[in-house]
Amino acid sequence: MIGFIGIAVIFIMVFGGYILAGGKLGIILKSLPFEMMMIGGAAVGAFLISNDMPAVKHTLKDLGKVFKGPKWKHEDYKDLLCLLFELIRLARANPVAIEEHIEAPEESSIFSKYPKILSDKEAVHLIADTMRSASMNYDDPHQVEEVLEKRIEANLHHALHSSHALQTVADGLPALGIVAAVLGVIKTMASIDQPPEILGKMIGGALVGTFLGVFLAYGLVGPFSVKVKDVTEEDGHFYQLIREVLVANLHNHATNICIEVGRQNTPSHCRPSFSDLEESLKALKQEAA
Repeated sequence: MIGFIGIAVIFIMVFGGYILAGGKLGIILKSLPFEMMMIGGAAVGAFLISNDMPAVKHTLKDLGKVFKGPKWKHEDYKDLLCLLFELIRLARANPVAIEEHIEAPEESSIFSKYPKILSDKEAVHLIADTMRSASMNYDDPHQVEEVLEKRIEANLHHALHSSHALQTVADGLPALGIVAAVLGVIKTMASIDQPPEILGKMIGGALVGTFLGVFLAYGLVGPFSVKVKDVTEEDGHFYQLIREVLVANLHNHATNICIEVGRQNTPSHCRPSFSDLEESLKALKQEAA
């Protein structure tokens, strides 16, 4: 919602201020389709040249993050801590029984309690691969932490490609606006024999290109890029929490301590309170009893 509000504020303040200052929208509206065709078309073409099709689809999909915000909410972090609690508790009580859950998570009675987490392949694979490694005696906490850190960094780097692609487009839009403006000036010079009032409108139309390129770059595409980056990085905390809890488990800390390590590493605005999480864990213990 706040994304739509931001866009509305931009348009109202820019064009509202222009109209209140005595400007006329007619010349802008008349030139807009042609300038948008040149500037927007060139930007889209450059975007397609610099990205492959999976990256294009990924970027278009990530535009929704500007309006939806982070994927993982407060309840999701609490669910993740509860899921890890159940898995660690079972792995310590019965190392054999845990295998069916990490080998076939989609059929697991534990994972199925948390459908949103189960639907995220990376989160599930991160949990299953790490716990499988521990069962194979690859349990050096420092080595596992390093492996997980590199894996999470690689995934984050890939996820941030959309933001980088949008920022590249934003960086190029002002220059494309100048290109459109220069073409408008060329057109105007070809009609130099026209009366001043006609030339004035033609020059004004040419300058719409410069305005449009800068406006799109700094008013829309640039902020979109920043928002996508912020949301992507915030969602990355979800996978970092998995790393913190599972590494704490490899250090043989008590299960409740492992979960508390994860809770403390949860972003403050998504962090469940100690009492709230404790009640959820008690409910799981009673269910398993």
